[in-house]
Amino acid sequence: MDGIIKVSGVSAPVVNQEVSIDKAIELFVAECDIRENSRNVYRRGLQYFFKWVENTGRTISGLTRADIITFKDSLLSTHSNLSVASYLVALRRFYEWAEGNKLYPNIAKGIKSPKRKNAYLKEHLRENQIADLLAHFEGNTRDYAIVNLLLRTGLRCIEVVRANVEDITFKGGQRILRVWGKGRDERDAFVVLTDKAYAPIKAYLDTRGSTTLKEPLFISTSNRNLKGRLTTRSISKICKEGFRAIGIDGKEYTAHSLRHTTAVLLLKNGSLADVQSVLRHSSPATSQIYTKSIEEELRLANPSEMKLDGIF
Repeated sequence: MDGIIKVSGVSAPVVNQEVSIDKAIELFVAECDIRENSRNVYRRGLQYFFKWVENTGRTISGLTRADIITFKDSLLSTHSNLSVASYLVALRRFYEWAEGNKLYPNIAKGIKSPKRKNAYLKEHLRENQIADLLAHFEGNTRDYAIVNLLLRTGLRCIEVVRANVEDITFKGGQRILRVWGKGRDERDAFVVLTDKAYAPIKAYLDTRGSTTLKEPLFISTSNRNLKGRLTTRSISKICKEGFRAIGIDGKEYTAHSLRHTTAVLLLKNGSLADVQSVLRHSSPATSQIYTKSIEEELRLANPSEMKLDGIF
């Protein structure tokens, strides 16, 4: 049914109100030329929004731009800026699509995402903590190999999860691990596996006996997923358990802290170019962020406030 609805003082057409919101979401997602993971993110975000609409007593046909802003404000009180931005991207694209298909007016047009903070909130490990962490995993060949690999290459958890046995190969006389990076469609990058990075992996693979090239580099030992591919959550739990075992239990320490540690150590003992190369940053500006950790470490080692203790 065609009709007219007032949106923020502007008349906008509404067509085909018989199409359910669930159907509209699926039609929208199906037409998005994006990866399946991104489609799922859009779907979940939109379902979350329309559940909020229902729980707050609003109606879909009566929604206005003010409601989108109210939803944004409610998210900001409970979610990170990055998560809020993800929800708003889904909403903006959905309503742009919906208006183009004459389903709903575009009430999300121009709604701004919160700025992402230009800093890493995760802490890096100090040299003594690295030694303690690796010592904790000695005797567990798989977990030791994983943590050691993360520290020596700066790989992301998803990149370790995606790695297969066949991805260990040689290039220009160097042993490398081909990397299927975050947001990529193929293994189009690599990290160099030094002897210290590779030896624990080989020791772990030896415990598995005969392996095929297509097998995951690291496999699960749980009953529910025995010999299956590990998940990012599994690797995160391995790292978190290790942190707690050596007396680190802050929320600022996660699996990403190991990537952060790699960057800081490279900056201390190399250059910004080393960080960009190993962590595969497309821009040196991204690598530059890690210098803040070194500045903080230097400040804490010799705090200016201590001078005041010598005065009074």
